[in-house]
Amino acid sequence: MEAIPARAHGYVAAVALLALLCLLPLPTTRTPWWALALLSALCAACEHVVRRRFGGTFYPVLLAGAFLLPPPAAALVPLSAALLSPVEQRPALPRRVWRAARPALAVWGAAEAHWALGGRDAVVGSDFPYALLPAGAAVLVFCLILTALDGGIRAVAQGVPPRRAWRGLLSGSLAQGSVHGLAGLMMAVLWRSPYGPLAALLVLLPMWVSWWIFAQYHRERAAHQATIRALVQAVDIKDGYTRGHSERVGQASVMIARELGMDDDRVEVLRFAGILHDVGKLGVPTRLLRKDGPLTPEERRIIELHPEYGHEMVRGISFLGEARTAILHHHERLDGSGYPYGLVGTRIPECARVVAVADAFDAMTSTRSYRRARPVEAAVTELERCAGTQFDPRMVGALVRALARYGWHPQVTADESPRETPEPVTGAPR
Repeated sequence: MEAIPARAHGYVAAVALLALLCLLPLPTTRTPWWALALLSALCAACEHVVRRRFGGTFYPVLLAGAFLLPPPAAALVPLSAALLSPVEQRPALPRRVWRAARPALAVWGAAEAHWALGGRDAVVGSDFPYALLPAGAAVLVFCLILTALDGGIRAVAQGVPPRRAWRGLLSGSLAQGSVHGLAGLMMAVLWRSPYGPLAALLVLLPMWVSWWIFAQYHRERAAHQATIRALVQAVDIKDGYTRGHSERVGQASVMIARELGMDDDRVEVLRFAGILHDVGKLGVPTRLLRKDGPLTPEERRIIELHPEYGHEMVRGISFLGEARTAILHHHERLDGSGYPYGLVGTRIPECARVVAVADAFDAMTSTRSYRRARPVEAAVTELERCAGTQFDPRMVGALVRALARYGWHPQVTADESPRETPEPVTGAPR
């Protein structure tokens, strides 16, 4: 059972109290109860199907309620879904209260904004172009309230620092809310048209299709993640001294990519590249990977085959994209002294130059069987010293700026205590 901190209980109780205050004007409001009952039942049905089949939330019916009902009545629409949907985690009561109060406040705020801007008259008259203005304002208020509440619960329940608790929430909420808001507005306009509520339900059909496609994409993405996890776990089992190294190289690669202004899709590819850069070690004898003493020239040549082994292993995984090239070339050096092909300068793919810096940085800041970890400052100094010969100065500069902004927390990854004699770090990491 996952415990909920006392401060989170207090936060949920405060949100629930605010939601109850929104319902106080209900007795004096002219509420179309049949419409409220129908929207509540539809909301519960949609929420049940979406959570069970796809995961996530489904807002068109909630926003249609904000466009059709007075604010206190609109706040009641999500109540049935919260009461009837199952709660997998315990304790169930605060989670169920949160599921009811959170959307109730958001829908109430959306309805208040919509009605204040005359949106009800636009919906009743099916004045669709004009109806977009109050509807857009309602969706914005809806997303702002959800963002405020979700950031708050992250801060109090999960201990996320306040400056990070709300990061990225509004953009994601607006992306989903704008699509669902348009569908909710179409439902409301058709509901008030001569065709009635039955026609409004037809709006949900294309939404269900798009949701199914979205769910398929996420299932495929989950399968990709599972494939990557399996490969990384296999490497970690084989080379226990560098356990966790792959994930940290992925993290450092993301920091560099974001600092360089790469788009989100490419950042994700660089994360894959960092995580899988050493997958070719599965083809290297375990005794060489775990050898404590110096490697002979022949043994080093064998280990230096791991980029080619890795490239062969992932060649058929299409979703990795240019990450496959990074796996092959992450040990190349700008001066041509790297391997496997001795590429020079910009002939080394950009993604490989990113991973090379991330790999060397984590190798220096992690304790291995043959040396102790260096401080981050010493690792940065070494990277800057080798910039222009071994590493791309742009990538080194990007990592230095990212570290200054976000910091770094190196971990001990060795299974055994290190020896006192260090190995030069600028050599190829094993």
